[in-house]
Amino acid sequence: MHALVTGANGFLGRYLVEQLVARGDRVTAFIRRPDAQLQALGVTTALGDLTDASAIRTACQGVDTVFHVAARAGLGGPWKSYFEPNVLGTRNVLAACQASGVQKLIFTSSPSVTFDGTDQRGVDERAPYPTRWLAHYPHSKAIAEQEVLAANQPNLLTCALRPHLIWGPRDSHLIPKLIDRARSGRLRRVGSGDNLIDTIFVENAAAAHLQACDALQPNSPVAGQAYFLSQGEPVNCWQWINELLALAQLPPVTKSISLRAAWAIGSVCETAWKLAGRASDPPMTRFLAAQLATHHYFDISKARRDFGYSPLISHAAGMQRLAATL
Repeated sequence: MHALVTGANGFLGRYLVEQLVARGDRVTAFIRRPDAQLQALGVTTALGDLTDASAIRTACQGVDTVFHVAARAGLGGPWKSYFEPNVLGTRNVLAACQASGVQKLIFTSSPSVTFDGTDQRGVDERAPYPTRWLAHYPHSKAIAEQEVLAANQPNLLTCALRPHLIWGPRDSHLIPKLIDRARSGRLRRVGSGDNLIDTIFVENAAAAHLQACDALQPNSPVAGQAYFLSQGEPVNCWQWINELLALAQLPPVTKSISLRAAWAIGSVCETAWKLAGRASDPPMTRFLAAQLATHHYFDISKARRDFGYSPLISHAAGMQRLAATL
């Protein structure tokens, strides 16, 4: 097939491109600036921004399948900075797919579209969208996800994947920020430290996109559906963080703060950042405090049943691969 990957030079996007190329698919990478590494893989690059409807429409010409991975992530900045790329950008992708005769659209969503700040213990895809939002990112992704699923039709099959806490080699956000905060002495355990969370190794997340794509056929159960994705075995959040710190030869987290205190600090930080008009992520937010202190792990049996998802790389093997790069 000929696949277009938005955000192809991002963490997940690059792994997805590599797996598509490895199995012989033709790939066009929709990115904002030239990327020599992608070009070295032999893929075609299309330059543009998600808010540029014309650029996306041009990139979709002759494409069979679109993997819409690109998004603005983060916890800081105004609503507009998330709404435009994540909602308007997705609308542009949908319109381009419909106008260009694209057959399939696989949307990379997030489990945070169902997170309201409370525990999620083994929940499945029946979990509702929240009635209150703690951050603009999950709110904008929820709007986009709903519109992608609603657009499912025989001439454009769609589905949404919700990989939780993607990690692995070449991560330039989650793990580096964690290590930097630990080295500067600013890392604190939030809550009791017994909360279980789901994660997913990046190569498993990419492989799941290919599996869902292959299963996304007319009258298949995948069409118009959302799916949680993970390693299938939750880990203790703070034990895992300590394992990551150990790989970087750093001591475990010993200082702690209550969820209530972290929530209060997050609320103050959010207000201060908003008043100052800062677009960067605050050091603490209500969303982050809740994520660090609550249980959030998911039932992935629907993905196993509908498109045969199963983690190819175990947590232990993934940690070994990560250790070799730190």
